Amino acid sequence: MTAHPAVAAAVADAHRREWAFVLAATVRVTRDLDLAEECVQDAYARALDTWGSTGIPGRPGAWLTTVARRRGLDLLRRDATARRVLPLLVTDPALAPGTGLADDGPGACALTGPASSAGPASSAGPASSASSGGPASSAAASSARPAGTAEAQIPDDRLRLVFTCCHPTLSNDAQVALALRLLCGLSTAEVARAFLVSEKTMAARITRAKKKIAAARIPYRVPPVAELPERVDAVLTVVHLLYSTGYAAPAGDELMRTDLAERSLDLARMLHGLLAGDHEVTGLLALILLTDARRDARVDDAGRLVLLSEQDRARWDTAKIAEGAALVREALGTGPPGRFALMAAIAAVHDEAPSFADTDWAQIVGLYDVLMRRWPSPVVALNRAVAVGFADGPGAGLTDLDALAESPELAGYGYLSASRADFLRRLGRTDEARLAYQEALLLTENAAERSFLAARLDQLGP
Repeated sequence: MTAHPAVAAAVADAHRREWAFVLAATVRVTRDLDLAEECVQDAYARALDTWGSTGIPGRPGAWLTTVARRRGLDLLRRDATARRVLPLLVTDPALAPGTGLADDGPGACALTGPASSAGPASSAGPASSASSGGPASSAAASSARPAGTAEAQIPDDRLRLVFTCCHPTLSNDAQVALALRLLCGLSTAEVARAFLVSEKTMAARITRAKKKIAAARIPYRVPPVAELPERVDAVLTVVHLLYSTGYAAPAGDELMRTDLAERSLDLARMLHGLLAGDHEVTGLLALILLTDARRDARVDDAGRLVLLSEQDRARWDTAKIAEGAALVREALGTGPPGRFALMAAIAAVHDEAPSFADTDWAQIVGLYDVLMRRWPSPVVALNRAVAVGFADGPGAGLTDLDALAESPELAGYGYLSASRADFLRRLGRTDEARLAYQEALLLTENAAERSFLAARLDQLGP
């Protein structure tokens, strides 16, 4: 049975806006990532089936959370019952009570597989403490935490989920990929595009990370303050990639996924509230604010992409620019600049220029040079080459871009082809520009970006 269009649209919107909230709240009950994902997916499927007859709820996220948590509790109770009954049905003494099979041990609050996370029926573990599946049980859990802990300072389950995914036992790439998959609800293909790797490679990476979390019984919590430094960089990378994915959606009809952009800004503010003295946390918040300040000017009234050079700067958010600029000065004044502080400084140069023509491109290239030494990256090198093209002319920029063409990380990166196409167009090398635009179209799935590239291609003529 096909869902009513209004219901399908409401469920899709709830997936974009509420996925992270629903999943994070469900993980608190199940203590198992795969089980929580399964329950959340079931909740969304049930919404498609029932909202048509019951009506779309006023608070879709609360409805989905209740359904997902109840489903998780049902599965946990069923598993606990099976574990109590199993010893009565077998004669193998190795499976009898007290031998360890049904003993959760001291790590019952960790993320484990479904069997160990359920606990005995009489336990005060996750299943019994959240049996109502509603806000009351979460509030009780929060009130039980010491007031001075990092956990008590951050009441948002999404941030706990990020820190769990960014546990130091996982590789950096696995941390970021898993958090994007779980926190944002991105498909494996979308996460793969963010990392410039194949979908198969990313699927294997995410699966291994989940298995390691279960095997290591990694706790679902914000770590103690003493453990934060070793976890912060990975968390900042997650939030930055989250914003980047929202700023330029890998696929879809719209240029941006504003839900992801807003979600990442929320998380950056939470981190800054917890670690206000960390200059990289400050730099990330500044970067997001300064970039997001241009959001409303990036598309016209018809949803078409508007380049930075053509944007109406009167539509930029001056309050965000002022806040971001102040944070940049703070981030650069508290020690050697980190990568996020440097990227924020670049964004500040753009935002504070009276016009595109007045942009200090030489300063931007200099900041990219420092950033490349601090954080060498193919994408940073690409952005630097584009800046060189505006500072020293399209020929110089094209030379730097062509030097990057052999980079395997950028082989399927549409922005490289699009940047080459623009410089070739400006140099009057029409045939080469046409081929570069065609290549960029093949590598681009976002409809707004494809429309822009197609228009540029048409302007070159047959």
